[in-house]
Amino acid sequence: MSDLGALAVIFDLDGTLVDSEPNYYEASRLALAEHGMPDYTWADHQSYVGIGTRETAVLWRERYGLRAPAAVLLAATDRHYLELARARTPVYPEMRTLLELLTAQGAPTAVASGSTPEAMDAVLTGTGLKDLVPVAVSAVDVPRGKPAPDTFLEAARRLGAEPGDCVVLEDAAPGAAAAHAAGMRCIAVPYVTEQADDPAFETASLLLRGGQKEFTARSAYAWLRRTARDV
Repeated sequence: MSDLGALAVIFDLDGTLVDSEPNYYEASRLALAEHGMPDYTWADHQSYVGIGTRETAVLWRERYGLRAPAAVLLAATDRHYLELARARTPVYPEMRTLLELLTAQGAPTAVASGSTPEAMDAVLTGTGLKDLVPVAVSAVDVPRGKPAPDTFLEAARRLGAEPGDCVVLEDAAPGAAAAHAAGMRCIAVPYVTEQADDPAFETASLLLRGGQKEFTARSAYAWLRRTARDV
């Protein structure tokens, strides 16, 4: 057993392990332009950070009055995203280091995302993270996306871990809310630091208001060790 005891660590993918939001923005912009909305901005996109791609497509139809079915919008977004993701998706170096530390200790790890299986596989394979995260839960594996707890609970089930023994790393308010609803502790590393005051982040056990600039693998691992003693 690792020096983290029974503790299991579950990572969100987009905006937490990898900086994929610029790719998702561009994919979304292209998909929406194809369906009659040519002026989708980065500011618009930031309001969907942390919401699964399936749920985002449903919201687009409601908010922008689009006629295309959500499934069509999702397919178009995925098509563009996969092209971009395979070309380049940066990994946050400190997050990779933390994963390597956890792997070296034999700590159970998983990634739980609102993305499709194809998008997750493209990113995890292309970045080399797939070898460090044995369990991956996608949007299609659960009935409800974040802020519902389903994604994280399924990850815990696959790891054979109790929810109370799990810590989630998240960049978005819906993800922090999902972790809380799942009965899990959360390290929140806001992707949009201006959103750090969102009430959902108040449920996090550790909130790094400065986002990735404030995050270090060593300090996160030390926090996890302290947390493991309290589990």
